[in-house]
Amino acid sequence: MNWVGRKKVIHSYTLLGFAILWLGWHEITQASTHEFYHGKTIRLVVGYAPGGGYDFYARTIARHMGKHIAGNPTFIVENMPGAGSLVSANHLYKIAKPDGLTIGHFNGNLFQLQAMGQKEIDFNAARFEYVGAVARVEIACGLSKASGIDSADKWLASKVAPRMGATAPGTGAYDTSRLLNSTLGFPLQLVLGYKSTGEMRVAVERGELHGVCTGWESLRSLWKNFIDSGELVMVLQALPKPHMELPKVPLAINFAKTEEARQLIQIGVHDVSAASRPFMLSPGTPKDRVQLLRKAFTATMNDPGFLADAEKSNLQISPLTGEELEKTVHGLLKTSPVMLAKLKQILASQ
Repeated sequence: MNWVGRKKVIHSYTLLGFAILWLGWHEITQASTHEFYHGKTIRLVVGYAPGGGYDFYARTIARHMGKHIAGNPTFIVENMPGAGSLVSANHLYKIAKPDGLTIGHFNGNLFQLQAMGQKEIDFNAARFEYVGAVARVEIACGLSKASGIDSADKWLASKVAPRMGATAPGTGAYDTSRLLNSTLGFPLQLVLGYKSTGEMRVAVERGELHGVCTGWESLRSLWKNFIDSGELVMVLQALPKPHMELPKVPLAINFAKTEEARQLIQIGVHDVSAASRPFMLSPGTPKDRVQLLRKAFTATMNDPGFLADAEKSNLQISPLTGEELEKTVHGLLKTSPVMLAKLKQILASQ
């Protein structure tokens, strides 16, 4: 065999060697990904105290998601309340190990606050890894029978501003209430510091609050008896179209008298609500684990057992995949500077 022939043979063996090595590495990687979660525990860190909507969603998912992950890891839920879930979001970004064993569930309104430059936010949402979102927060406003307000028109005309509850700036209850007041003229006095929707329900029962604007899914599960008895009257919904369960409750955006007001409600409430219940991973989490958890999340959202469990708890499921959630949040981060400046002025904590 001449030198040219020997050279071709050597080259062929070299390529074959590389191919064998690559296949071996690929199989090892796939196996390690497949087996990584065997015997492991996944912490699902919720940014609110027990008893609220975020906590309910997290615990329901935790009961089902493990069976859709190779290795069937155990899920535990940990509550890390503070600053409207900002404490938990910052923890996920800066402290939690990027190993795929910690999933954060915090208020997606924080993404908009980052875009507006809120200094307390220590994360860059573009660097998070996105698992998915369980449901859009469909904000509705309910006022107590004791308030004497049983319609949106009466609320607008009220000489006394009702006390409305919220946990902190950057949450749906806070942001929606401020926007309704500033852009549409609904009178209200915001009372902050509650740790969960459950605490606000108790405050309404005691007469400390007159009402709340928060996710309908939380209201229909945690406040069902109040609503059924007429002690809490639904007077407004901050949605682009009426919720099927609230056909006679008017839409907030229909009270807008200017195009700017309409845009502010659209961006600050409607668009943000789609990403309000995200499940997130720390930056730098291995991509194979991100993909595995995304698939498991989507499988859970279609799991008949999970859906039955959610229905039993009156939890609405309208999920986004990890890819859809990532696209939505990145779009929010690109909101025009002019509109961001107006939103910032309205939503700034007082």
